[in-house]
Amino acid sequence: MDRQPQYVTVAVVQAAPVLMNKDATIKKTVTLIQEAASQGAKIIVFPEAFIPAYPRGLSFGCVVGSRTMEGRYDWQRFYDNSVLVPGVDTDIIGEAAREAQAYVTIGVNERDSGNTSLYCTNLYFGPDGKLLGKHRKLKPTGSERLIWGEGDSNTLTVVDTPYGTLGGLICWENYMPLARTAMYQKGVKIYVAPTADSREVWQCTMRHVALEGRCYVLSCNQYVEKSMVPTDLNGYEELKTQPDIMCTGGSAIIDPFGNYVAGPIFGEEKILYADLDLGAITRSRLDFDVCGHYSRPDVFELLVK
Repeated sequence: MDRQPQYVTVAVVQAAPVLMNKDATIKKTVTLIQEAASQGAKIIVFPEAFIPAYPRGLSFGCVVGSRTMEGRYDWQRFYDNSVLVPGVDTDIIGEAAREAQAYVTIGVNERDSGNTSLYCTNLYFGPDGKLLGKHRKLKPTGSERLIWGEGDSNTLTVVDTPYGTLGGLICWENYMPLARTAMYQKGVKIYVAPTADSREVWQCTMRHVALEGRCYVLSCNQYVEKSMVPTDLNGYEELKTQPDIMCTGGSAIIDPFGNYVAGPIFGEEKILYADLDLGAITRSRLDFDVCGHYSRPDVFELLVK
């Protein structure tokens, strides 16, 4: 029987995209993958909606009962800079993953191939460069529902790796107990949580997920300053009440006992690295295994449609 490696080096990339510029953001992505690979990372994680932006502070001209044409043009710019999956853009990222010999997960705004809708999607690439799968956010939060459609159970994706099963949820999906349970049932041991939430209380959620799932949690957020936002957006004036640092970060790597291995880091673009002791996952499950000896399938049953 093949033995699982004892350790794996992981990288969590806290960075800003080149906002509203898909091609420039993909170039930056490739550079960051190369940088992480140079430090030995075999799993490289990027934030939610990294390509081409998480459109923080923008309304796209939408209020209850009406929309503006100016907002529609901003949304078209957002749409035109989003990613068709699969396509030329994913080929570029896949090639970077192949050259890095690493698993890469990255959040994108996904253009659906059959309609003009966008989805908040997390992509998974293998060290052979192949696009292994994607996860579409099941429930966009608040005003996100204006710009993103809803995913479904077909994209509750996990990836088998030599280091254990890799998978996770996006941002506030992690507050959905049944969605978390679905991922635990799929055997996730390295749990990725790309997010746009930089609140201190988010750290409580991530530590809880690590403890509940008895898994490593790789929480990854952007660091974004207002000065990075294109000033020629029609809705730019909407950002006047935003702070100069619009997203402070908070990326972190947490072990199965709920302890920080790296981070959290705030206030800068930075790649977090850690050597994960994979044996800690087994040791943590002596007294708690959420879908194993600590479950009660005779009492509870989760049906994923």
